[in-house]
Amino acid sequence: MPYEPPTHTVERSLRATTGAKVIAGVDEVGRGAWAGPVTVCAAVTGLRRPPAGLTDSKLLTVKRRTELAVVLEKWVTAYALGHASPEEIDELGMTAALRLAAGRALQDLPVRPDAVILDGKHDYLGAPWRVRTVIKGDRSCVAVAAASVIAKVRRDKMMAELGADHADFGFAANAGYPSPVHKAALEERGPTPYHRLSWAYLDALPRWQHLKKARIWADGSVPEIEGQLGFDF
Repeated sequence: MPYEPPTHTVERSLRATTGAKVIAGVDEVGRGAWAGPVTVCAAVTGLRRPPAGLTDSKLLTVKRRTELAVVLEKWVTAYALGHASPEEIDELGMTAALRLAAGRALQDLPVRPDAVILDGKHDYLGAPWRVRTVIKGDRSCVAVAAASVIAKVRRDKMMAELGADHADFGFAANAGYPSPVHKAALEERGPTPYHRLSWAYLDALPRWQHLKKARIWADGSVPEIEGQLGFDF
């Protein structure tokens, strides 16, 4: 399916209206997975013409995405990755975990950005960063698209490595997201050390429900976990 290539329109707008010179595009991957970290990439690209075929990582084949990531890692001005572990997700919730991972990525850039273009409509990052949210920014903004591809390829590789000792779960193919293979392995073997134990999938696994972790606010309420998929998705 043809798609419009991403542009520097938002970045040019930020430069003109705020005086920002270093602008990072930020995107995440792993929000809805049952296992593994949530990963955020921050990428600085400047206003150069991007490599051909750049778009949202979800629109690319695995082969094309992997090839493009190699090109992008050399092409971008700078990039950095940040992760929040399953344990941090269970303890903090997804919004706070995303903030933690994004903060780690931004702090690891060699130059502190003056502004951030964040994919989506919700600013989970907040102060002290100057943030512009863009719905479908991973398709329309060059820096966010670059971050999208790098984050996806790097996290997929990480999940394949983590899954080497848990072959039944198929992490190399599903990256910790729900799939028939993943679901069958969970029912039979229970969660691995890489699973998010506050996630709703455990509600449908009577043998393993005792492992579920609940975050409880000071008023005694149990918050909903954002972005998760239940077992019967």
